[in-house]
Amino acid sequence: MLPMQQPPPLLLLSVLLFFFLASSSSVLAAGAEDEGAATYIVYLNPSLKPSPYATHLHWHHAHLDSLSLDPSRHLLYSYTTAAPSAFAARLLPSHVSALRGHPAVASVHEDVLHPLHTTRSPLFLHLPPYTVPVGDAAATAASSDVIVGVLDTGVWPESPSLGDAGMGPVPARWRGTCETNATDFPSSMCNRKLIGARGFFRGFGAGGGNGNASRSSTELSSPRDHDGHGTHTASTAAGAVVADASLLGYAHGTARGMAPGARVAAYKVCWRQGCFSSDILAGMEQAIDDGVDVLSLSLGGGSYPLSRDPIAVGALAATRRGIVVACSAGNSGPSPSSLVNTAPWIITVGAGTLDRNFPAYAKLGNGESHAGMSLYSGDGLDDEKLPLVYNRGVRAGSNASKLCMAGTLDAAAVKGKVVLCDRGGNSRVEKGQVVKQAGGAGMVLANTAQSGEEVVADSHLLPAVAVGARSGDAIRAYVESDADAAEVQLSFGGTAVDVQPAPVVAAFSSRGPNRQVPQLLKPDVIGPGVNILAGWTGSVGPTGLTIDERRPAFNILSGTSMSCPHISGLAAFVKAAHPDWSPSAIKSALMTTAYAVDNTGSPLLDAASGDAANGTATPWSFGSGHVDPVKALSPGLVYDTSIDDYVAFLCAVGGASPRQVQAITGAPNATCQRKLSSPSDLNYPSFSVVFRLRKARGTVKYHRELTNVGAAGSAYTVKVTGPSSIAVSVKPARLVFKSAGDKARYVVAFKSTAQGGPMDAAFGWLTWSSADGEHDVRSPISYTWGM
Repeated sequence: MLPMQQPPPLLLLSVLLFFFLASSSSVLAAGAEDEGAATYIVYLNPSLKPSPYATHLHWHHAHLDSLSLDPSRHLLYSYTTAAPSAFAARLLPSHVSALRGHPAVASVHEDVLHPLHTTRSPLFLHLPPYTVPVGDAAATAASSDVIVGVLDTGVWPESPSLGDAGMGPVPARWRGTCETNATDFPSSMCNRKLIGARGFFRGFGAGGGNGNASRSSTELSSPRDHDGHGTHTASTAAGAVVADASLLGYAHGTARGMAPGARVAAYKVCWRQGCFSSDILAGMEQAIDDGVDVLSLSLGGGSYPLSRDPIAVGALAATRRGIVVACSAGNSGPSPSSLVNTAPWIITVGAGTLDRNFPAYAKLGNGESHAGMSLYSGDGLDDEKLPLVYNRGVRAGSNASKLCMAGTLDAAAVKGKVVLCDRGGNSRVEKGQVVKQAGGAGMVLANTAQSGEEVVADSHLLPAVAVGARSGDAIRAYVESDADAAEVQLSFGGTAVDVQPAPVVAAFSSRGPNRQVPQLLKPDVIGPGVNILAGWTGSVGPTGLTIDERRPAFNILSGTSMSCPHISGLAAFVKAAHPDWSPSAIKSALMTTAYAVDNTGSPLLDAASGDAANGTATPWSFGSGHVDPVKALSPGLVYDTSIDDYVAFLCAVGGASPRQVQAITGAPNATCQRKLSSPSDLNYPSFSVVFRLRKARGTVKYHRELTNVGAAGSAYTVKVTGPSSIAVSVKPARLVFKSAGDKARYVVAFKSTAQGGPMDAAFGWLTWSSADGEHDVRSPISYTWGM
């Protein structure tokens, strides 16, 4: 994948794929010289490769040669696995126009920057102790043969979560390696736990069209994690067992990943600014070639058609090779239709809470006490009451001081006082830094209506308590009623467990409906994603601020970036027990065994609504529900989906020509002669029913097929729950499986007996229950009325 002056011999391609030395600097420097150039990914139709070109790399060189471009300067990556016969290059608009007119070019898309989106989790998920075999298959022991590839900001190899004590030899099938030319990451840093570490930087170095060649630094050539995000996600998925783990005393306990016996391979494709598509695709290609079993991507950008989504393209190639791919749904909730990574071959992961939090309190001078959260661990305020101020800015009438933006606070007015700051505008920890630098003694961070009642704990640099919107409104009203006499006392309660209700869907978790393919319900599941403790980098403090000199081995973060590696690790957990299961079977097992009630037995709530009476969550926010990994080991039945089914789905979705389908699937025979009658007929473990307004009272039929992974002679009967205005019939209503591996099909007919509007939505469940009472195979249903 490294451009050379002459295409290398075929036998040397794998060796030269990501070699980084002098030629890489010439690629990066090219962007600075070609004013107006940008990075593009060019998808070619592999069936049209002329026979004189021995390799795809030769063919890619020829395309650039035809444009009078030097491949050694303009070619960033040549893909053959993750995106069959595609390449990334620095191009001018005139080059793009010429390529789009070439008959062998299926599509050309500009490189896109994608944003990045534990001690309690294993107990909350009811995972067995690491040393105890599960059932007849010793899943915990077999997990040592499972390899989890993490595409993120790299890894901090010294993290105790990446220790290899007690681990056996690396699986012989492993084809990966550690970067050999990074001065701060010698290959000796890898071990039997961290078995691979590589960096992919060319898209970032080229700046995605910004010409930021100055970004080429020692960090570019190293997989070392200088951000912390990658170490956190890797250790969440498959971190080793570490006793006495905590963040400065908070969340103390034994830390472990979801699959602590699994191996980790880290692929650095992200930086603090984000992750470029070209680098992501290159990392996915290397991970596939290296032989990973699971891919975890806690990143994603906008919502794109599947045919032009590089993550979806790479994930399909991985799925073709039996690799499970899990991606974060995004942190743009509670806005509707804010999902990303919605391809059906991806496990799309939302976030929920644990039954643990970090209570802190703000007691006002009027006697009111408001509960919030904090991870502050320094010297306290000795329970003394201090003056409380709000909107004390250097500029009269400016609201920026309400947000505690940099340079907005009047130091004389806030010195020695507690400052009330509204959430939004800048990061939560930056607000604390602004208050501290202005001389403030503490901070109350108050949510606004936009943030709702969801409170995220942070390890602030000064005493600080974060509160929800209702408390925030009350505290604002108190300060504004008597600005000169308001006072507050801050106190901190450490770590609390067995919190109820839990889980609760995180307000920030992106949600449906799915606008790209309305007939596909997303997200698929939720997992723990709020206040998660996991391994951390030694490069920055827990706040990520440059002035934060603390260097704990663990940190507590929140986001779908945290829930995604939970599911990736649990996919490895299931794969260890069932190594012959397909990626779709593993996903189905996680989905159909998920639960939609909290630890009080009530329906899952949505943190976006602070009103418990009206805050019930829906499948648009939690998908099939919260994962139950132990039940997923024995789901009874699975919805198994083949690559040919996914190709037929792509042909039915629209927006992609047969030529584009061939390019992104690598299937030269994909002529779309076989396609699903509707995207809704994909054999998926959930249902998204779309009634057309002009035929609102018509009937919509969905086809499904179940595979028995349970006992021979199993029988199941169906039950459907949901709104009375929708009639549902299932034929047949009883399925009998004579043997393990047997398949049975059924058809569901949905009929709307009432007129629905374009803004209406309803939800229900379809459940196949085994006669022996051992299995309930549940699928969520969403109903909408479209045009």
